[in-house]
Amino acid sequence: MLFPTILVGADVNGRPNYCTVGACGVVNLEPMLYVSLKETHYTTTGIKESGFFSVNLPSPDLAEKTDFCGVVSGKTTDKSELFTPFYDESGKAPMIRECPINMLCKVTQTITLSDFVMFLGEIVAVYADEKGLTAGQIDPVKINPMVMMYPSYFELGKVAGTVFKDGNEYKKTRA
Repeated sequence: MLFPTILVGADVNGRPNYCTVGACGVVNLEPMLYVSLKETHYTTTGIKESGFFSVNLPSPDLAEKTDFCGVVSGKTTDKSELFTPFYDESGKAPMIRECPINMLCKVTQTITLSDFVMFLGEIVAVYADEKGLTAGQIDPVKINPMVMMYPSYFELGKVAGTVFKDGNEYKKTRA
């Protein structure tokens, strides 16, 4: 299975902490995402305490640090200085300046699934590096997000099609 690679951020005991996650996605057409973390993750504690989390999309140049965040626990390793954290005016969850896209989410619902916790979060703020924009819009080729398919991380190469345009063009040929 192919998953987006993200770093989920939360403050835990007054310090930024980050966890590498592949279980993240769109919930519906509203500005809402879900992230799913093990109940035992240190970051889970911070999200439960504050009610906020950040979703940070690392680019391939951050692969080593991103993977490190997934193999060590914040309980035993301080990850607060791996990245340059920043906060919006609410100061609710750390975001990562080195990531081209950052989203601050407010928890709206928590669902326990086996030994995982799924947090549904309303996106309350989005930050994008200007180098990742084309005509003021996020350009996925420019931000070059990583995806994971065990056992590897991959990066995007090129645009393969246009959503809701290519299918409609193909539909015309079948009429």
